Amino acid sequence: MALLEGLEISEVLLSYATEKNDVFRFDSNYFKKEYLRDEGLIKHKAHKTLKEIEVSLLSFGAYSLNNHVEYKDEGIPFIRGINMKKGRVSFSDMIFIDEKANSLLWKSEVKPETVLLSMSGTIGDVALASKTWNYPINSNQDIAKIDTKGKLNPYYLFAFLLGKFGQNYLQREARGSVQQHVFLSQMELFKIPLFSEYFESAIQHVINESDNYLEQSEKYYDQAEELLLETLDVAHFQPSQEPVNVKSFSDSFGSSGRLDAEYYQVKYEQVVGRIKSTDYDRLVDIVNIKKSIEPGSAHYTEEGLPFVRVSDYDKFGLSNPDKYLTDEFCKENAELIKKLKPKKETILFSKDGSVGTAYMLRKDADFITSSAILHLTVKDKTKIIPEYLTLVLNSKLVQMQAERDAGGSIILHWRVSEIENVVVPVIDFDKQREIADLVEESFKLKKQSEHLLKVAKTAVEMAIEQDEAAAMEYIKKVGNTDFTD
Repeated sequence: MALLEGLEISEVLLSYATEKNDVFRFDSNYFKKEYLRDEGLIKHKAHKTLKEIEVSLLSFGAYSLNNHVEYKDEGIPFIRGINMKKGRVSFSDMIFIDEKANSLLWKSEVKPETVLLSMSGTIGDVALASKTWNYPINSNQDIAKIDTKGKLNPYYLFAFLLGKFGQNYLQREARGSVQQHVFLSQMELFKIPLFSEYFESAIQHVINESDNYLEQSEKYYDQAEELLLETLDVAHFQPSQEPVNVKSFSDSFGSSGRLDAEYYQVKYEQVVGRIKSTDYDRLVDIVNIKKSIEPGSAHYTEEGLPFVRVSDYDKFGLSNPDKYLTDEFCKENAELIKKLKPKKETILFSKDGSVGTAYMLRKDADFITSSAILHLTVKDKTKIIPEYLTLVLNSKLVQMQAERDAGGSIILHWRVSEIENVVVPVIDFDKQREIADLVEESFKLKKQSEHLLKVAKTAVEMAIEQDEAAAMEYIKKVGNTDFTD
């Protein structure tokens, strides 16, 4: 027995392993105690599979057709798995297709109130297509689209899949050694606990309130961006598309060390020229720049100290990281890790992959970041407000400088020496404060939106583990909504 100490053991009948699954699964992961517990709780509630409910489950798997679709800088949004995080679709890093491609991919069009589910790569990312989005919108073959066709409340299904019961379902069913997948044939066998129409409507109300807060948050952020561009008189600025720019050797390689033609496009000169026509400074003169470390995959684990990578954040916030660092590594590097944990008002700034993404921390962090993320701290806050600088770094004014410097590579890399020389507009301090206040109001509303989404998710979990009455009491207590009988 000593050999088994500390191990998790589940005992199931052979008949369960061979008869209760659509394919024969004999791996221990499939029979984790948590999964068996979830299954038992759901079975003791009224329930049906998605197949029995007769929802529509679609994913357009025409890979060859997708490969012939040309992506655009604007047009019809094309949702991919990387656009889905924390129950939402982010349109900030979206690619687009044109009308012709959209008509070819009509089977993968996204309709309002469709539940979207990532089937490949990062399994379990879920979102609900909002009625307020500007349609048409399309998606790639890795996104399952669930149309409940009026037979199940889509808001309730979304909250169920977003919560621990839905997430455990998806993690349990994932297949593949290198890249994991969950297939439609597995999804349609998911057992969905059924509750009263009243309870499902309460969940819908909470999610709608969450959506309203998110919409307000986005409006405040848009106002901050517009105010910045209007202050700099670039709100309606359209950079030149002229492909030719004649340069002398001294004005090109002699000063920049770059010989690639893309670097010298007229549009980049125009953007930098606009910034330099007002008060400005180089980034290195505004902030201190600290580099982080890359421990290596040998020190990754499933729990421990969170290790934030570029894919784990965007300009609106952080998501739960996929990687953690082992206790052993943390103990061996305790002093270094203490120094590398970013403090409040540190701006995370990516230099690899999705270069130029900035996010300001609003409290001290209990994590470290990968070496692909720089830590920026403002030197003089009486000159530059951190919230203002973060907005500027995410604006097209700096994003075009990132495009100029890092463009042309398969995996983008923005050298620190180039980042140091980014030109940043330094506007009137009162105007900076006005912009910063709009940004902070945006983030407060976003936080409330996230709170309500968590309330909806937790309420569904409580209904399964306890009952509807307990879940409704929880909603009324912490939901901060006006939902009444």
